[in-house]
Amino acid sequence: MKPIVQREILAFEQWEQVRRVLRPLCMNEKDRRRLALGSHITLLFENVQTVWYQIQEMLRAERIDKPDAVQEEIDTYNRLLPAPGELAATIFIEYPHQEERGAALRGLAGLERHLWLYAGEHRISARFDDDQTNAGEISAVRFVRFPIGAADGDTLVQLAGTGRLAIVLDHPTLTAQARIDVPLARVLADDLGANL
Repeated sequence: MKPIVQREILAFEQWEQVRRVLRPLCMNEKDRRRLALGSHITLLFENVQTVWYQIQEMLRAERIDKPDAVQEEIDTYNRLLPAPGELAATIFIEYPHQEERGAALRGLAGLERHLWLYAGEHRISARFDDDQTNAGEISAVRFVRFPIGAADGDTLVQLAGTGRLAIVLDHPTLTAQARIDVPLARVLADDLGANL
């Protein structure tokens, strides 16, 4: 996917004028890209629209307007975009109570060795951002890539149609599996096409 550049980012005043209209559209895009993995983990498969929206909201929340600082945010969030031959997602680990969340995050250390994309007969290991890896505890928000290589979008949709496309977590303290349905597979197929 083509990285976001500074000229595509709206200034505060512009974003405030259109935010009420664009925010629901961006939230809808995020909703159709979400996958619940059990009751405590959600994956949000990222694309240009979700990343652009996140940049706009971060700049708004932090009141960032200096060009160098804006560029730093763009560079940070552009890392979320999938490269050719891969899917990219943000993982949210969610527990209702802080103590429970802290214990769960400590218990999920090593998560990066236990998350997979199953595509037919292929088991593809997730690749986590090394900057977010800590031996004792993990972050509640993680970024991950699934390098699927030369698989095309039609193959993903076909696999989803037969129930053979899924994300699987096999961590010793938490296991979960979520099938990727045909509508989400079509969205991911579009992402692969955008990377050509």
